[in-house]
Formats: sequence, C-alpha cells, structure tokens
Amino acid sequence: MRADIARLLHEDPSEIGDDDSLIDLGLDSMRAMNLLLLWSERGLSLDFGEFAEELTLNTWWAIVERRQKAQAGG
Repeated sequence: MRADIARLLHEDPSEIGDDDSLIDLGLDSMRAMNLLLLWSERGLSLDFGEFAEELTLNTWWAIVERRQKAQAGG
C-alpha cells in the first residue's frame, strides 16, 4: 500500500509516515480513486467513501483489515 502510494506521488516510500496526511503529500481524489481501482484489481473490495474520511496509512490499513476479516467471514 505504501509503495503504491509512493509510486503515485513520486516519493520514496520511507518518506510517507503512517500518520502523515496523504492530502498534504499531494494525494487528491482522482489519485485516490486510481489507487482503489488498482487494489480492486488485486482482489480488495474497497469503498471510496470510507477511504475519503481520513487519508492516512494507519486509517487505510485499519479499513483493509476490517474488510479482509468481513470477506473471510469473521
């Protein structure tokens, strides 16, 4: 996830902290949608509305973990 975001923003992954605002780093709604489409193609069913609420890696990881648990039935 961090690597995909870094690639999109032309940043080194180590420069993106877990609690950094991705908006402050240059992530706009179109880029966020592109990321969700990419991850959807990789098998993650994600909702843009959830991701748009707070744009940090920590928040996004929590959303992904919840989704994976729900998809696994538990």
